[in-house]
Amino acid sequence: MSDMNAFRDLATAWTAGGPGDPVRELAGRLSVRAVVLLEGLSDEAAVGALAARHGRDLAAEGVCVLPMGGAMNVGRFSALLGPRGLGLRLTGLCDERELGYYTRGWERAGAGSDGVFVCAADLEDELIRALGADRVTELVREQGEFRALRTFLRQPAQRGRPPQQQLRRFLGTKKGRKIRYGRVLVEALGGERVPEPLDRLLAGL
Repeated sequence: MSDMNAFRDLATAWTAGGPGDPVRELAGRLSVRAVVLLEGLSDEAAVGALAARHGRDLAAEGVCVLPMGGAMNVGRFSALLGPRGLGLRLTGLCDERELGYYTRGWERAGAGSDGVFVCAADLEDELIRALGADRVTELVREQGEFRALRTFLRQPAQRGRPPQQQLRRFLGTKKGRKIRYGRVLVEALGGERVPEPLDRLLAGL
């Protein structure tokens, strides 16, 4: 895993203007065959947790899971790493509102239109709907954050909102919380409940 992390770091530096030769050399040494371009760290946590549930080591399979720090960066990453760059297969997960960035990035990279899996709102919304608001609330309690949730729900802006929307907003109110629950929510899923975009992403790797 540490070697794949090194590849990810070098690739990220390359998109910011760093050298490309070290990326090419390490890609060949690790037999990297595909890259999963994700918007952020919470998506990475969820994909990693789902792969672990299935007993898969994506790094050992030559798959680099790469959070880009925002969907607007997908053009640079796909151009350098995709078919017209490093020659890797591209796949990714994005929010519906960010699909345009991915579509344009894939087209410029010569990757066609396959391999982009779209969440209706975002991945947290997909996971909350899959588990149900009551189960997610239980998980918040198990994580020792039920008091923080109750305080949040007393805010005037949250009154009258559907529980699913309240929970989704709660996950984004503290730095690192979405990353933490990306793993927690996936680990709580039953096999039949895995959101379709996440399930199809892993199945296609």
